[in-house]
Amino acid sequence: MLETSARLLRLLSLLQARREWSGAQLAERLEVTTRTVRRDVDRLRGLGYPVHATSGTAGGYRLGAGAELPPLLLDDEEAVAVALCLRTGASGGVAGMAETATRALAKLEQVLPSRLRHRVQATEAIAVSQQEGAPTVAQAVLTAIGAACRDHERLRFGYTGHDGRVGRREVEPYRLVHLARRWYLLAWDTERDDWRTFRVDRMAPRVPTGLRFTPREPPRDAAAYVARGVTSGVYRHQAVVTLYAPAERIAEYTTQGTATVEAVDDTRCVLRTGFASLDALAVYIALFGVEFEIHEPPELAPRLREVAERLLRAAPDGRDASAT
Repeated sequence: MLETSARLLRLLSLLQARREWSGAQLAERLEVTTRTVRRDVDRLRGLGYPVHATSGTAGGYRLGAGAELPPLLLDDEEAVAVALCLRTGASGGVAGMAETATRALAKLEQVLPSRLRHRVQATEAIAVSQQEGAPTVAQAVLTAIGAACRDHERLRFGYTGHDGRVGRREVEPYRLVHLARRWYLLAWDTERDDWRTFRVDRMAPRVPTGLRFTPREPPRDAAAYVARGVTSGVYRHQAVVTLYAPAERIAEYTTQGTATVEAVDDTRCVLRTGFASLDALAVYIALFGVEFEIHEPPELAPRLREVAERLLRAAPDGRDASAT
């Protein structure tokens, strides 16, 4: 009996690891006959696992989705990854998820082997959460938007702008992107006939969703497209600057949501960022400590001179003030 139970667990692990197996492949892996494989598959079905079988030369066994969630088998790396993701979910970011994630994490940690529990705890000890102060998003909102993206259905929603006004929008949703502690939706705005980025915490989806649409050719990198928009487009002053330093060096001093860095060659890169104040923009660029060339905005250059003169007036020049 113990041998049969162990073989069932091994069979389940194989079915979870790959989309489809032939009976002969499973028999070879388990070192049994194909007849035994068929009996073991029937036992898994009796335990609630939806194992689908197809006949013919291209036939085989595939683990499908059922009406209820059966127990899952995870290897060491998968178990640690799930535990850390649950810990992140428990720290906030999605409204209503903290308690659920905490309960799931408690169940997982209860059955984790000691060696894996220590790995999870060690990682948690040195990890720092940045969720505090970030806007939360209702789980139902994320689910509704995600389903519309998956099913290619137009999404209608109320949207609160920067000025606090609420308007109605209709879009073809494409991707949800998590960036700088916020959720964003990348979508084709049917009214503006262009790609737009929306902050999910400002969205109030309306039901039912709209008609299905044929997906358009999206931006090549959805996350990068959103990053460019939220790091500059939402601010009054957007800057494009060439920095005379390798992109890798500059990237070490920037974070997602504040700037994007693109390499020109081994010694130069282009920085795109945005600020509400020209003074803050001037100081931010100067703090990189490298030579640079301003492309946009044109009013930044004279403001840099004003800031430089102000700094010079404030800096002591080493002379005795009483001598003048």
